[in-house]
Amino acid sequence: MLALTKHPTTTKTDAPPLLIAHGLFGTGRNWGVIARRLANIRDVYTIDMRNHGDSPHTLTHSYPDLAADLAEVARHIGAPIDLLGHSMGGKAAIQLALTEPTLIRRMIVADIAPVAYAHDQTRHIDAMRTLDLTNVTTRSEADRRLSAYTEDAGLRAFFLQSLDIKAEGGPRWKLNFDTLEAEMPKIVGWPGTKGQFDRPTLFLTGAESHYVKAEYRDTICALFPRARFAKLPNAGHWLHAEKPREFEETIHVFLTAPATTQEETTT
Repeated sequence: MLALTKHPTTTKTDAPPLLIAHGLFGTGRNWGVIARRLANIRDVYTIDMRNHGDSPHTLTHSYPDLAADLAEVARHIGAPIDLLGHSMGGKAAIQLALTEPTLIRRMIVADIAPVAYAHDQTRHIDAMRTLDLTNVTTRSEADRRLSAYTEDAGLRAFFLQSLDIKAEGGPRWKLNFDTLEAEMPKIVGWPGTKGQFDRPTLFLTGAESHYVKAEYRDTICALFPRARFAKLPNAGHWLHAEKPREFEETIHVFLTAPATTQEETTT
């Protein structure tokens, strides 16, 4: 099973557990602060997706694979769950919702759509692979060296969350670069999964992001007839990092809204 971190609530209610699925090159650790803050009335779990962090390294990285991983975790922590997925994690959440909808009560998809994208993230793999880790003993030194390949300080900080500085034998990346590179067309693509998830789903995007375009709405609404759409002002694709408090408040309001009769009879 995926590496799983539980952030227990101190005020237990009947709210289902919340599972957070990170994006490409991320880890559950990236979501620690947000997870702890959202654990005010429910248990919150973060995971390392396969080929990331402390989860198993595999030869495949398709969305059916990722959804199957999430399904296993959902059953383990007690389905139906609430599910939050960002970017790659959002697509995995979409795949799960369309193929095993009874495992999910409500879902938030952060800045991604069920469509194929043209961009390629392989250049970031090249930058991390190229980084000389000889005699690196601090994250600041790794950041200095990585700056020669990646100018964006925010991206460097994000990538370096996956660098194990204290690994036995010297620093090592906790990312399966070989599989992620080989499966990149699947990661930025979409398998065209059919189905319908007829429970509340929030597609939350950054107002300055171009990942969820207006022309994608018909596709989204066909799969998610109860989809709602919201944007965070002055935020891009990394909306949870750029506007964390606003992100948390939006998630909290959506997840705690009164249940409809339909939800009450299907959960």
